[in-house]
Amino acid sequence: MLRLTWVQPEDLIGHELRQAAQDGREPSAIAARWRAAGGKAAPTRAGASAEPASRYLRQLAEDLLDELADLPSALADHEPTDLATIKARCRAWPSPTPAAPPTPAGLEAAWLGRAVGCLLGKPVEKLPLEAIRQLAGSTGNWPLTTYFTAKGVPADLLTAHPWNRRSATTSLAENIDGMPEDDDLNYPLLNLLLLQRHGKGFTTTDVAELWLAELPAGRTFTAERIAYRNLLQGLEPPRTARHRNPFREWIGALIRADVHGWTNPGDPAAAAEQAHRDATLTHTANGVYAAMFTAAVIARATTTPDIHTCLRTGLTVIPPNSRLAKAITHAVQLAERHDDFDEVVDELHATHAATHHWVHSIPNTALITAALTHANGDFTGSVCRAVGGGWDTDSNGATAGSIAALLAGGPDNLPDRWTTPLKNRLATSVADFNGTGFDTLAHLTHREAARP
Repeated sequence: MLRLTWVQPEDLIGHELRQAAQDGREPSAIAARWRAAGGKAAPTRAGASAEPASRYLRQLAEDLLDELADLPSALADHEPTDLATIKARCRAWPSPTPAAPPTPAGLEAAWLGRAVGCLLGKPVEKLPLEAIRQLAGSTGNWPLTTYFTAKGVPADLLTAHPWNRRSATTSLAENIDGMPEDDDLNYPLLNLLLLQRHGKGFTTTDVAELWLAELPAGRTFTAERIAYRNLLQGLEPPRTARHRNPFREWIGALIRADVHGWTNPGDPAAAAEQAHRDATLTHTANGVYAAMFTAAVIARATTTPDIHTCLRTGLTVIPPNSRLAKAITHAVQLAERHDDFDEVVDELHATHAATHHWVHSIPNTALITAALTHANGDFTGSVCRAVGGGWDTDSNGATAGSIAALLAGGPDNLPDRWTTPLKNRLATSVADFNGTGFDTLAHLTHREAARP
């Protein structure tokens, strides 16, 4: 029996009920109707429940999704999605500081850093925080300093907390043979292709058409899969981000933001606007802000080696009263207050874990920010803190790694234990990029950064 993840109405409704409570709507009456009819909560870790719902429950879920979408939000004024209103809320919207493109060496480091962080996080994606700590600790790798290994892990611990089944064969230290395919690398490749075909003036429709032509539907997840489905049903952006899409504030747009930062050196506002056009295909409000924040941080990092300045710049392109801005500010404060990063992580989980899914952009962006702050932008410290903090481990490691590696300046400044296993080779199903080296990707990115 095929149970396609992230699209079944009976699975979406639970996520939408949670999203409604987070974004200032009042879903309790609708939630009561769903429970009274026998509806279940959303799957906690996976994208589909084990058994299909009845025809009645499925139809009810679709109806309730539409009713939830019509509820007014008390946060709407503080959390707009259209760019003009976002800019109006941002009193310190940044001015461009003309800069030369990052060097190919710097961009190669950033691509490598993204891959390393993703690869480090892949085996423990979806695992609870305590499981990550126990698995790493059982091999003497806690706090994290290198890739996870199964060698030396007690059998009962692996039985209780098995590695991510899709990643263990490619991402444990003893199995790494180049960079395996992952959506955290596929989307930067797609955005590189987007710029090659359309330049920096691309539209959201250009993004949609590129996906339909080059991105296999099975390589999409959460908000991206819903938007893809909506495109095939004839919906157009930005409605593709809103229609029956409870994942519209999750992490998917954030993981697409790097190329927008790399190609707008010294211009965080342009990077954020570029990320906005990309993100609004699939996301709204805080899901969009996470991408804009990340793009602006990276654009500043191309010219400024201080991570704290970069993070402050990122905050200037998102509404200051948004939930994301408050979460990022809190994360920075925690990282500055505690010497032990485990204490930072514990407080972040105490703040967000009960109310947010492990893929939501708010807790994950907060964790990435805390990791970079606490490590002072150091590469190994940043990726290990980001992955060791749990939640969406591969995505968090990828973004932290990209930013910290860019600050490092070149691949020779990244420890060999991280980069050598990648063998300058990346696997992907995107276009003709399969097997491409990170040095080649750096030169292609440099070309787009230099284009007017």
